[in-house]
Amino acid sequence: MFQQGYSLVDIARMTSGRLSGQAGNQLIDELLTDSRKLTSPYRSLFFALITPRNNGHRFIGDLYEKGLRNFCVSEMPETPPEDAVFILVDDTLKALQQLAAAHRRSFNIPVIGITGSNGKTIVKEWLWQLLSSEKTIVRSPRSYNSQIGVPLSVWQMNPLHTLGIFEAGISQPGEMQKLQEIIQPSLGIFTNVGHAHDQFFASQQQKTEEKLKLFRDVDLLICCSDHPLITTALSKAGFMASKLFTWGRQAGNTLQIKAISKSNNNTLISGIYRSESLSIEIPFSDEASIENACHCWAVMLAMGYGPDVTASRMRRLTGVAMRLEMKEGINGCSVINDAYNYDPESLAIALDFLSQQNQHLQRTVVLSDMLQGSADEAATYRVIAGLLLDKGVSRLIGIGTVISSYAHLFGSDSRFFSSTEEFLSGFRPAWFSNETILLKGARAFGFERIHQLLQQKSHETVLEVNLNALVHNLNHYRSLLKPDTRIMAMVKAFSYGSGSFEIANTLQFHRVDYLAVAYADEGVELRKAGISLPIMVMNPEESGMEAMLQYELEPEIYNLRSLGMLLKAMHATGRPHPAQADVHIKLDTGMHRLGFDEQEIGGLIKQLAESPAIRVKSAFSHLAGSDDPQLDAFTRQQLALFSAMTEKLEMALGYPFLKHVLNSAGISRFPEAQHDMVRLGISMYGISSDPEEQKMLEVVSSLKTSISQIKHLNPGESVGYSRAWRAEKPVTIATIPIGYADGLSRRLSNGRGTMLVNGFPARVAGNICMDMTMLDITGIAAKEGDEVLVFGKELPIASLAEAMDTIPYEILTGISRRVKRVYFQE
Repeated sequence: MFQQGYSLVDIARMTSGRLSGQAGNQLIDELLTDSRKLTSPYRSLFFALITPRNNGHRFIGDLYEKGLRNFCVSEMPETPPEDAVFILVDDTLKALQQLAAAHRRSFNIPVIGITGSNGKTIVKEWLWQLLSSEKTIVRSPRSYNSQIGVPLSVWQMNPLHTLGIFEAGISQPGEMQKLQEIIQPSLGIFTNVGHAHDQFFASQQQKTEEKLKLFRDVDLLICCSDHPLITTALSKAGFMASKLFTWGRQAGNTLQIKAISKSNNNTLISGIYRSESLSIEIPFSDEASIENACHCWAVMLAMGYGPDVTASRMRRLTGVAMRLEMKEGINGCSVINDAYNYDPESLAIALDFLSQQNQHLQRTVVLSDMLQGSADEAATYRVIAGLLLDKGVSRLIGIGTVISSYAHLFGSDSRFFSSTEEFLSGFRPAWFSNETILLKGARAFGFERIHQLLQQKSHETVLEVNLNALVHNLNHYRSLLKPDTRIMAMVKAFSYGSGSFEIANTLQFHRVDYLAVAYADEGVELRKAGISLPIMVMNPEESGMEAMLQYELEPEIYNLRSLGMLLKAMHATGRPHPAQADVHIKLDTGMHRLGFDEQEIGGLIKQLAESPAIRVKSAFSHLAGSDDPQLDAFTRQQLALFSAMTEKLEMALGYPFLKHVLNSAGISRFPEAQHDMVRLGISMYGISSDPEEQKMLEVVSSLKTSISQIKHLNPGESVGYSRAWRAEKPVTIATIPIGYADGLSRRLSNGRGTMLVNGFPARVAGNICMDMTMLDITGIAAKEGDEVLVFGKELPIASLAEAMDTIPYEILTGISRRVKRVYFQE
C-alpha cells in the first residue's frame, strides 16, 4: 500500500477491540493472516484466525521470534511479551472484515463487485485489460474472493486508485452480507449460477438469492437475462428496473444479442443497444469466453465508452492464465512460469510460491517493466525491490527500459536488458545453474520465449500436479483431526508418482509434522533439496544406515536385525556419528508383513535397555482393512492390540513416544484411534475407496498427451503389432506419444482402455507400444496436436484401474520418470 497506514489505536477503535501494550507511533499498512508470509514485521498486524483446520494463535510465538510485535487476537497468550501489542476482540475474522470495511468507506471511487458460479476472475482480469489504460485499478489478486480474501483485497485500496474491481464468492448461506459490507460495490456483475457448493444450500434458488445480496446498494447491476434463476431472484427481491442493465437474446434487454458467428478461434457478436446496431469481435470461440465477453461489453457501454473504442479493445483481449507452473529447467534448475500478468499484488503471490522452494539455494527472478500505470513510478519499483529483498531473492534480471532505469534500487548481482529481444540474442545457458527461476512479466514482453529456452526439453506427455488440490485434500483430513493430532505425510515412491521435493516443499510450507519415505535415498534427496522436516524411512537397508545417520533420517525398526544394523552403523570406526538416533518401532498387529509380534516385545525392550543411544520417537502399526466395513471387527482387534503393546513398551522405557496407527481410510472411519499422529497417504493425492469421501477430495494428478498423427483406414486394415486390431468399417486412428515405457499398461490394449479426446471417449486400438498408443477417434472432431486426457478430473484414475484389474496406487507409482511433471498453483 502507498498510503501511510493506520495507528494501532485507530485499528482497535475500528474493530471494537481492547488494546493491550504500548502501541507507540508505528503505522500499520500490511495485514497478515498467514504466518508463513511475513515480510515487513514492523508495519504488519497479524490476525490470529480460528478455522476448522487451524488456530492462528498457535503461531504467535514463531512470529514474535521473527520480529513481529502487533497481533489481533481473540484469546491472550498466558504470558504476553512486554514489548508486543495485542488487540483483543471477540472474533478475529469479524475484526478483519470490520477493518477492511472501514478502510473501504474512506474512498469515494467507483467499485465493481463481481459474483457468480463461474467467470468471476476472467471478467475481472478482462475488465482490467480493457480499462487500465486510463484508470488506476485496484483488483482482487487472482481469485481472492472468500471471507478472508475479500478483506485482504479491499485493504489494497490507496489514494492513487480511481477504480476498484473485486470478486465475491460464497460457499454457504449468510456469507454474502459480510462481503457486501466490505466491497460496497457501486456497479455489480452477476455472471451466472452453476452447481458449485449446491450441497450447502437448500436449493439453487436459495444460493442465487444469497449471491444477489452483494448488489443491495449498487447503482447498476449487469446480468444476463437468459439465466432464469437470476431473473427469478431479481423479481422476488423487487430489484428496480432502473438499476438493471440486462443483456441476452430476447428483445427488451438493455443490450440485445442478435447474432453470434464463430470463425476459427474468433467470434463476432452483434447486438442492439439504445436502438443502435453494434458489434464486437473477440479472439475466442468457446461459450464461456463469449458469455464473459458480453459481461465486459455491457460494462464498457454502461461506463460510457464509445462503440469504436470498445470494439478495438475487445479485439485485443488476451487469455488469462489462471495458474503459475513449475517445471524442470536446464542445468538442474527449477523454472516457475507466471509470465502472463504482472502487478505488485500478483508478484507478491508468485514470490510466496518461490519462497516455498527449498531445492536450490539460489533464487533468480526475471522481471519485465510493469505496464500498469502508476502516478508514482519510483515508489512502485521501490516496493518491488523491497519485495525481492524480503523474499530472499538472490538475483534479478530486469527486462525493459523502465526497470533498467531503476537499476540502482536492486542488488549488484542484477542484470538488465532493454528488451526481451536483447536478452534472447545474448542468452547463454551457462547463465543459469542449480537455481530456482521465477519468470514474471507483462504479456507484451513475450516471456514465453524465455520460458522455452529455460525449460528442460522432453516429450509431449506430461503429468500435471495441482498443488492447490493437494493442499485442499490435506486440509480436509486436517479438519477431521483433534487440534493436537499430528500428521505424517507419505511421500514414498516419488510421492505416489507425483514428484519428490516439489511435493515435500508444499507439505513443509503447509506445516505437516512428519514425512515418510520408503528408502534412505529418497530421504537423502529431500534433505539435499532443503527439506528440514523429520523424515521416517520405512524400509531401512543396511547399505543405507550410514546415510540415514549423516542426513538425520529416522529409520523404522521392525525386528532385532534392523536394530542391530543401525547400532553397527553408529559404532563404525573412523566416522563421526550422532550420540543418539531416533527410531520408529513397527508393531505387527495383524498385517503380518513387517514388525514386532506381541511375544517379541520383551526382547525388544531388553535390547533397547542395553542401547541408550537409541531413542524411540514413535511406535506404529499398519491396519489391514481400515477401508472395508466387513473387516471392522478385525480392525478393532488390531487397534486394541496396538494400544496394549504400546502401553507395555512405554511403561518399560519410562518415557513417552508418539503413537500412530491410522492411515487415510482410518482417519475418517476410526476417529477414536487418532492417538498422537495419523499417516496420510493416497487420499492426500485425491484418491479414496469410499465414494462419499471421494466427493470431498480434489484431483491432484492428470496425465495428458497430444495427437501426433491421424490416419484414415478402410475395412480390413489393421493397427499395431501382430495386427491384433482390425477395422470393421472406415475408421479414424490417432497416434499419441505415450506407451508402456511411460507407465501405460499393455493390459489396456485392444479396446480395454479409454481416453478422452476433446472431451469424447476414444478406445485404444491395437497393442500399446513402448512409446506410442493408437486410439480409435472415429466420429470425434480432432486434429493433430489436440490434447488427450489419459486420466484426470473428467476421467477418474479409478476407471483406468478398473479396466486394468488393479488399484490406482499401481498406476500412479508406475508413471515413468521420463514423463515431465508440471506443478501448478492457481
